[in-house]
Amino acid sequence: MTEIRLLGICGSLRKASHNMTLLKTAQQLLPTGVSLEIADLTEVPFFNADFSAKPTAVIALLEAMQQADGFVFACPEYNYSIAPALKNALDWASREPENHLLAGKAAAIMGAGGGMGTSRAQYHLRQVGVYLDLHFVNKPEVFVNAFSGVFAPDGTIQDDKIRATIQAQLVALQALVTRCKK
Repeated sequence: MTEIRLLGICGSLRKASHNMTLLKTAQQLLPTGVSLEIADLTEVPFFNADFSAKPTAVIALLEAMQQADGFVFACPEYNYSIAPALKNALDWASREPENHLLAGKAAAIMGAGGGMGTSRAQYHLRQVGVYLDLHFVNKPEVFVNAFSGVFAPDGTIQDDKIRATIQAQLVALQALVTRCKK
């Protein structure tokens, strides 16, 4: 059996990001036969069609997307919508010929934030994904209220229910990637 390669993309650039913690936790909970690399967006400039050549950070991101069988998006919520860093990564990828880096691939979304735990941003991301022809895991959804004691003082996730939901989402993503690759 070929290993499934996932690429995690975090919309928060903050060093102590709870959304990055979700991706790092996902790396610990992967099902057998699945790997998860986390993209670095810190040097990726905003998409601009006037660039004469793709910046090095963009080339690295696009190469990682090319190698990925599917995606795990850690989606923070900024002003009821998608964080600019995440949307920018998708914008860069979507400009590749025939959207080949994204079209037809499976993806999962998780997010940590206040109140409803990024639910509005996740729904916006799903709308963007329709245009990009991404296929999202529908259940389970991972909405984490970052201020409800889920995260320990050291930044790790201390809530077993959240960890179990992340693990279940990864199993569902593994199955969806397998179906999408057929």
